Amino acid sequence: MASSPSFAPPKLADFLLTERLGSGTYATVYKAYRKGDSREVVAVKVVAKKTLNKASTENLLTEIEILKSIRHPHIVQLKDFQWDADNIYLILEWCSGGDLSRFIRSRRMLPEKVARRFLQQMACALQFLHERNISHLDLKPQNILLCGSVLKLADFGFAQYMSPWDEHSVLRGSPLYMAPEMVCRRQYDSRVDLWSVGVILYEALFGRAPFASKSFAELEEKIRSDQAVELPPGSRVSQDCRDLLLRLLERRPDTRITFADFFSHPFVDLEHMPSADSLATAKKLVLRAVEEDQAGQWSAALSHYCSALEHFVPAIHYETEAQRKDALRQKVSQYVSRAEELKALLASHHRLSFEEARTSTGVLREMSRDQPRLLAALNMASAAIANEENGLTHEALDLYQQCLGELLLVLAAETQGRRRELLHREIKSLMNRAEYTKEQIKMQETQRDASLEPEPLADSVRSFCCVQ
Repeated sequence: MASSPSFAPPKLADFLLTERLGSGTYATVYKAYRKGDSREVVAVKVVAKKTLNKASTENLLTEIEILKSIRHPHIVQLKDFQWDADNIYLILEWCSGGDLSRFIRSRRMLPEKVARRFLQQMACALQFLHERNISHLDLKPQNILLCGSVLKLADFGFAQYMSPWDEHSVLRGSPLYMAPEMVCRRQYDSRVDLWSVGVILYEALFGRAPFASKSFAELEEKIRSDQAVELPPGSRVSQDCRDLLLRLLERRPDTRITFADFFSHPFVDLEHMPSADSLATAKKLVLRAVEEDQAGQWSAALSHYCSALEHFVPAIHYETEAQRKDALRQKVSQYVSRAEELKALLASHHRLSFEEARTSTGVLREMSRDQPRLLAALNMASAAIANEENGLTHEALDLYQQCLGELLLVLAAETQGRRRELLHREIKSLMNRAEYTKEQIKMQETQRDASLEPEPLADSVRSFCCVQ
């Protein structure tokens, strides 16, 4: 039986519109093919002129103006727009992977490393928009499309050019993802986008939005509450992830994380997201590592091998050609092997240096029986060393920093003599240990997301970057 004409896709001169992908308040989106030899696949957003009022007309014109002026790998591209007597047509880049909402629902919740990869791409697009004073104002999983593993912001119908000092009170966007100041009809600014990012990240990690509700009244009550947003009981996320989530989901915009702090946050880590620059940066770092290695500068070489891998793994993830991927993996495996050798040499060298320092520490203790402040600092140093040897590197570094602060104050007041000489040597030894501990922490944290690469290489990289 033939479809009713009222449900048939509209006709467009250069395109053949096929299946309907979805519809919103005043627009319907179709999959379409460009007529002719190319058969390019696109999405066509069809807006019926009769449905437009003054506000929706302004929204549409702003969307066209913004999308025409920007090109970014993580923002859906507007290829063209046309109109006839009945409709306005936005010809948009085709994204074959559907939207992020469907992706999350199909998996119930995402592993932190996958959520982080998507967050990096979203942050990259938002940084681009923020630099141009553009606010999206309707960020939600349904407006984020996927092309393979590449995420793209879409639907700029509510987007606005907003200077940092601009404030609005018009209700825009979807309530579940709206910032409290917007729902409560207070003045708001571009920071509402940061709240929405927090809600999206929360939903990706835990399978539901923080204010998920059965009714709009219940939702509004939760949003208007003064109670701080909390993570679900028993949730297991990294400290960096937890910190970012709670700072994004700060109800008061004045205490919410700033755009600058968001873009530089260690969980976002834009520096190490897969990009066209990843490989060039990795090569530059590994050349430096090889030079230092050949010069016998083992510690510096190991540090630069590790830094290079922080860019090599994203480069492998970014590369789409199978042969190049394999070639990169082979190169990285060679660097990992050499780095493992350097790690063993350094560990042995540090153990010898630390053992030599123990004897002078014992003498200093004996000479400090009448100095309670100095003894307390030395006891703190002993606790730091014990933590380090037991693998508690973060706790060790905190204690090293505290005891060094105390010992430097004691040194400033100490008169010339044998005790001052031993104290100076002790401080130098503890500083070396603190620097070594910092290096361990850096290497332990390097490539926390390397496991996104399914191949055994990821485990090898992770092992290399943990100093035992």
